[in-house]
Amino acid sequence: MDESEVADTADAPVLGANPFVPLTRRQIAAALGRFGERLVVEPGLAASSALAAASGLVEIAVGRSEVAPDTKDRRFGDAAWTTSPFYRRLAQAYLLLANLAEELVSKVDLDEKSRGRAAFATSLVTDALAPTNTLVGNPAALARARETQGRSLVQGTRNLIDDLRHNGGMPSMVDKEPFRVGETLALTPGHVVFRNEVLELIQYDPSTATVQSRPLVVVPPQINKYYITDLAPGRSLVEHLVAQGVPYFAISWRNPTPDHRSWNLDTYVSAALDAVEAACEITGADDANVAGICAGGVTLASLLGHLAATGNGIAHSATFMVAGLDTSVPSLAAMLASRPAVEAARRQSNRAGVLDGQQLARMFAWLRANDLVWNYWVNNYLLGQDPPAFDILYWNADTTRLPAGLHSDFLDLFVSNALVEPEALTVLGTPVDLAKVDCDTYVIGAMTDHIVPWPATFRTAELLGGRSQFTLSSSGHIQAIGNPVSNPKASYLTGSGRPPATPDAWLESATRHAGSWWKHWTEWLTCRSGEEGAAGESLGSDDHPRLDAAPGRYVHLR
Repeated sequence: MDESEVADTADAPVLGANPFVPLTRRQIAAALGRFGERLVVEPGLAASSALAAASGLVEIAVGRSEVAPDTKDRRFGDAAWTTSPFYRRLAQAYLLLANLAEELVSKVDLDEKSRGRAAFATSLVTDALAPTNTLVGNPAALARARETQGRSLVQGTRNLIDDLRHNGGMPSMVDKEPFRVGETLALTPGHVVFRNEVLELIQYDPSTATVQSRPLVVVPPQINKYYITDLAPGRSLVEHLVAQGVPYFAISWRNPTPDHRSWNLDTYVSAALDAVEAACEITGADDANVAGICAGGVTLASLLGHLAATGNGIAHSATFMVAGLDTSVPSLAAMLASRPAVEAARRQSNRAGVLDGQQLARMFAWLRANDLVWNYWVNNYLLGQDPPAFDILYWNADTTRLPAGLHSDFLDLFVSNALVEPEALTVLGTPVDLAKVDCDTYVIGAMTDHIVPWPATFRTAELLGGRSQFTLSSSGHIQAIGNPVSNPKASYLTGSGRPPATPDAWLESATRHAGSWWKHWTEWLTCRSGEEGAAGESLGSDDHPRLDAAPGRYVHLR
């Protein structure tokens, strides 16, 4: 598996404006049940589909079928799928039946949400039944078994047993052995300069003779660790911005335990405000630029709403990275979350005190089963290969927990869509109206994002007051964040002037640029980062002295 293939499969557990509701077998069974009930009422559809299947299978058997896999479908990349009559027919039969199942779901009389759930449930079944998921049906796996004299099958069995024991029965996506946070990852020099019960604030060493006066404080998602912005040297957003003279401060959330079950949205907003105030005190600035990533954008929006309500001007500008605030924008995760499922998820986290990040990671893997489940099933078990050693995938697997209080508040935001309605949400005792957030904002969406669809990020730009710059990266959810300027495949879209009324209209009029959006955002940010002055000789201040070296303590808590 090469680096480009790994990047394509990296978008698993990062969470934005989604319901934080685990996917259950009961939901899948219910969706298939409603689909089956409609087929009983509409028997003609099933009959016509069966006739089409029979006719298609006859054509396949006599060699006249033109059914062929998509050129982008890596499952059928081995030459045997075209050169072997047996495997060619096997692939054609599978694709025919899978396509007919998809067509049948599209034709049956269901409401839109039920149809979407039925389509997803059906895809889970058809993906699982792909011949490539079996040894006999996978010519590449059989060839490797012959080449290794069966050693690949022995190793595959060992990998399977290891995953059953240590990974909840899911195929491992990453070889974790080469990675150590603070040794091979999160290497940009800095120190913790502020710590409270909820977070650590890391200030990074300047790498230029002069720095700008206004700090940047970055709020990461609570369900993942902060160092997505500081992976390997050369691919680190922290390293990139520090090299441009930006005083960079990163929040690192503590991994909560059941003892912290009461931590809620107010807890996190208050802690984030403490961090921003500490960064301003250390740099001597009156205000700061702030940025929120994914679910950290929900926290940031809540903080900005509170600041607007209290007249506190400590936020000079705000950036939202792949962060959706309007939960009414269609998404697969939202479509699968019924009210009973939401309440069941709330009860579960209340009982446990936390919502386990590994559970959510598994759910989001099944949202893209071919890429994030069966791809690794074949690689690890049938081919007997180790999963790839890739830093983004390691970070993906390094999940955290959500305290029950915050999980419950996120569920309420999902159901009520309170960030969209003026003063429907109260944070730290003040009503939130995002239209009153009048600082400049920069919003980045991702074209192929399956977690926070880019129209949802477009809505984020619309909801906020003040001047807003919307930019659309060509990549997916995680790749949009970790998108270094050295990436030759990167591109992004920008618009000019006030954004059009709809995402489609904006897309039609947008201008495409080669390269990473990092450069475009850096130019936007540095214009709002104040005057340049000599870089300080040490980090922190008398009130906020240096503590542990980066990446700090909290990132290591399990």
